[in-house]
Amino acid sequence: MEWEYWKKQAKNALIFARWCVFAVVIGVVVGVTGTAFHHALDWAGRMREQHGWLLYLLPLAGVFIAFWYKKSEMPLERGTNFILTSVRENHPVRLRLAPSIFVTSVLTHLCGGSAGREGAALQLGGSISGNIGHWMRLDDRDSRTITMCGMAAGFAALFGTPLAATVFAMEVISVGVMYYAALFPCVLASLIAHGVAVALGGETTRFALHAVPDRLDAALVARLVLFGVVCAVLSAVVCILFHQIGRFLKRRIPNQYICIAAGGAAVAAVSLLLGTRDYNGAGMAVIERAIAGEAHYTAFFIKLVLTAITIGVGYKGGEIVPVLFIGATFGAAYGGLFGLAPSFAAGLGMTAVFCGVTNSPLTSILLAYELFGGQSLGLFALVISIAYMLSGYYGLYSEQKILYSKMRPQFIDRKTK
Repeated sequence: MEWEYWKKQAKNALIFARWCVFAVVIGVVVGVTGTAFHHALDWAGRMREQHGWLLYLLPLAGVFIAFWYKKSEMPLERGTNFILTSVRENHPVRLRLAPSIFVTSVLTHLCGGSAGREGAALQLGGSISGNIGHWMRLDDRDSRTITMCGMAAGFAALFGTPLAATVFAMEVISVGVMYYAALFPCVLASLIAHGVAVALGGETTRFALHAVPDRLDAALVARLVLFGVVCAVLSAVVCILFHQIGRFLKRRIPNQYICIAAGGAAVAAVSLLLGTRDYNGAGMAVIERAIAGEAHYTAFFIKLVLTAITIGVGYKGGEIVPVLFIGATFGAAYGGLFGLAPSFAAGLGMTAVFCGVTNSPLTSILLAYELFGGQSLGLFALVISIAYMLSGYYGLYSEQKILYSKMRPQFIDRKTK
């Protein structure tokens, strides 16, 4: 009996050591790649600001992206959905996805597409780690875990929030069930990737909120509840428009080359008509201004429509930072209507809308902690939980599954709308 006990402990120790090695490898490789991606996107942003004429090349860039994906024999529209499916169903991820998403995302940002970067980081990390798992001949279960490690590492390297990145990789795939066996390797991989990114000149995203309430009362709770309800509605609207605008354009323009060029031309035309480039690229500068309490009343809607067009027709990048942009600018512009300071409402809006569209409440709470230093974290958790509960079964990712009802402990096993 004692021999069996020690034999089992030795086996567990071996598994632990193996995942230490795997996580370190994934953290270093994805950390280096993610940092290179970060610097490339920064370069693209600087070039776009210095050379305004690049915006006119957005339709041509779209045609090139469609041609690239067709020649690579990859569906243009799969994106992050393919990574979610690969984890849940252990579908193989081609290594060619990594350079494809790298090059085409940089090109999208260079020419002024309204797209983010973290979605691309999930694809980068998942593609690289999934192939490393294949080379190491891991079985189905371990292949899923190592893909999640890559997702967490990619998110952490690019955005600098390793705890949120860890839980997001575990939480976003199947809402209601988390692969806790992946917790340790995902934490280690994301911490290493973040450390590598910082060492190579990457950034850690942090914001300072102003006028955060220092005491709780019934009136404040009522205002936060109402704000949470509105954020839930906004989350559903974001998901609906993100899906429907792309579908509408593809139905009306079935040729993918003409469709993506037309979408790029529309984004460029709107940018020129508005007379600002605030809505091109990810929009981190606008998020920073929103956190400081400054945002235009229409900013959230303009970003929503332009990102829906950009991603919907096939440009590459991601949806996460645009979602943060939408939530932050909405909060800063309309927080006063709820009796909330603009800066505080911007932070609440960022995390609540992110939660509503990704169905990831634990990630959102950790995101609030890492982005804002834990100020009044309970208030954030209140608004986030309301946005999660009332946002319905909509989601950014159509391959995301919600296994348990948001209203009661009931197994429903359905994909998001």
